[in-house]
Amino acid sequence: MKILLTGLNHKTAPVELRERLAIAPEKLADETRALLSHPGIREGFILSTCNRVELLVCYEGSEPELALYLNQHFSVDSQSLQPHLYQHHESDAVRHLFRVAASLDSMVVGEPQILGQVKESYTAARSVGAVGGNLERLLQSALAAAKKVRTETQIGASSVSIASVAVDLARKIFGSLEGKRVLLVGAGKMSELAARHLMQQGAGSLLIANRTHERALHLARKFNGHVVRFDELHDRADEADILITSTGSAEFIFRTPHAQQFLHRRRNRPMFFIDIAVPRDVDPEINRLDGIFLYDIDDLQSVTVSNLSTRSREAERAEAILEQELVRYQRRIETLDVVPTLVDLQATAEEMRQGELRRAQSRLQSLTPAQQAAVEALTRGLMNKFLHQPLQALKAAARQGDLATVDAIRATFQLNGSKEPAAEPVQAAENTSASGEPALTKASDDND
Repeated sequence: MKILLTGLNHKTAPVELRERLAIAPEKLADETRALLSHPGIREGFILSTCNRVELLVCYEGSEPELALYLNQHFSVDSQSLQPHLYQHHESDAVRHLFRVAASLDSMVVGEPQILGQVKESYTAARSVGAVGGNLERLLQSALAAAKKVRTETQIGASSVSIASVAVDLARKIFGSLEGKRVLLVGAGKMSELAARHLMQQGAGSLLIANRTHERALHLARKFNGHVVRFDELHDRADEADILITSTGSAEFIFRTPHAQQFLHRRRNRPMFFIDIAVPRDVDPEINRLDGIFLYDIDDLQSVTVSNLSTRSREAERAEAILEQELVRYQRRIETLDVVPTLVDLQATAEEMRQGELRRAQSRLQSLTPAQQAAVEALTRGLMNKFLHQPLQALKAAARQGDLATVDAIRATFQLNGSKEPAAEPVQAAENTSASGEPALTKASDDND
């Protein structure tokens, strides 16, 4: 099974293109099911956030045309899409996924949201049967590596996220947020983070609007804010000096006519919009109006965050940890690849042992049960001693990627050509090697 990752992100594509490919959380499972129906794809996973859309697949046969899939599925012409796409194969795809999960490929390195988004995509893919053994091992390893990075480094110690960068931008614009009224449109995780940072920066009052009124009430209680009913949003938005919006709307919530009304009611006092939604909530055309200042998620990249230098140092440590985890993952996969040979070798030796016992059965009938047990133990022990060196050689060859040795051992013992690993490699409790260790052990997540 081969691995391919195709996608685009904030480094390669503008927000105008990313929002055309954005997938709402409630549609993620269906989109993953659709990906799985693409020819040759056996397992699939889609990660869609405000900063990236990536397709990760395991496939057989010829390489699937994921760029064509994106063209057709999202009605984006190839000429507009192709220059912004990247592709990673095999180990490069694995490394990219590990870096994404660990937030080393994020707009703000170390931001915590991406790990939760990877988990949500993983859950969606599993719910439609798109995750088999290959992706299961890969995604579990990526999540474990990301957790290790956050545990063993300080990359996430400082409170930095897209939301906090947005608030930092608002503070820089006004010099101080004291006495400023802020309207949050959307009551999701991003809005909650923004609310927390706003309170820390001393915002005067906080208004919250959300399509689901109960969620707005919950967030307002948590931060001592006030709720604006969503159907009254356009009537009351002008009360805010700063409007931060982060919803899942597929269409613009604020357009030029709305902004013109806001300015009229504010008597042309300036109003700042910070749009951190993808797809965007605010029509970029409103930026043409005098007195309206609009910043979208791509503009946030230019904001200087004081503790990014510290995060950069921690990122170097994180990269080293990920390289170690990548080696562990690769060794595990290589060991799984050699499991069929280990199983075949042991099965062949056991078949030979049983055959010799059957041939000698007439001469062993006079033995007592204790003596027959001794013969059984003797032949099994000899078999294990004989197998010890070939099995160790196979395991070492798997760790080193030495396929020539694996093929030589298969040829020597005339083993069958099965390439599919056994669901549960056979392991007899009494099968101990000359050194006292099991002759065949199941691959695990333990340290190598």
